[in-house]
Amino acid sequence: MTEGPTGSTVPRRQLGRNLRDLRNRARLTVRAAAKKLEWSEAKMWRIETGQTPLRSLDVQAMCMVYGAPADLTEALMGLAKETKARGWWHAYGDVIPEGFDVYVGLEEAASSLSTYESDLVPGLLQTVGYASEITRTHIRGISEGDLDGRVRLRMERQALLTRPTDPVALRVVLNESVVLRPIGGPEVMVEQLAHLVYMSELPNVEIRMVPLAVGMHAGVVSGPFLILRFPANADGSESEPPTVYADGYTGGLYLDKPKEVEQYDAAFQKIWDVALDEQASRRLIAEVAGRHENG
Repeated sequence: MTEGPTGSTVPRRQLGRNLRDLRNRARLTVRAAAKKLEWSEAKMWRIETGQTPLRSLDVQAMCMVYGAPADLTEALMGLAKETKARGWWHAYGDVIPEGFDVYVGLEEAASSLSTYESDLVPGLLQTVGYASEITRTHIRGISEGDLDGRVRLRMERQALLTRPTDPVALRVVLNESVVLRPIGGPEVMVEQLAHLVYMSELPNVEIRMVPLAVGMHAGVVSGPFLILRFPANADGSESEPPTVYADGYTGGLYLDKPKEVEQYDAAFQKIWDVALDEQASRRLIAEVAGRHENG
């Protein structure tokens, strides 16, 4: 099968939502459906949340249990074949953190990203030196080969900001502590902060800083998060629901219920509003870079 630009993540999510809707219309709980299909509830959850590819025969079995019409069953079986497609990031194999391929696929398919970070520079804006230091600290004893693979994966992801066709629109708000924290030593930090200034000058990238002097703001309560939005269909409808991603120590959290997204949208706007404008943010970053350089 020809590899699509978004890999398997989006088809998996679309298929999972359709199967969940069919189950709900059939008035079956996850437990009841799992029992009829002789599957575990965990497997049902992975399918409905787009965490795993599906065989066409499995989709057919689910549609039979749910009483789906023949034409819809055929369409969903076709969609199941697309869940086997592999994105470019699968070439990195074992160095992809468990479950992170789902996020990378969504990121690749997104048209815009809005993120707040309180402690670290976002992966899409990290330099090699900065990313290497974070990875070494996070994974004690990592081999040089795996370290190199993880960092190269992070660098490859950044291509979506500079691709010639439809580069993703990125809005970033950073807490001042992000640029103050000396990660990897002065040289690494000076290079990283210079890179932030450079990237902020791209037409599709906006970076704002929230000074520590602001005190209490919405991001203190929300913690770091990212909102992904996707291209519209030809009729203007959403191709994929907006999704909030929060990266935790033991894995990522995905939220796509409208009320959840609205709450994070509101939080992001509040943080954006208290942040410095782009020019003042660049000046702050450059000033802090000077402090790192001069010790």
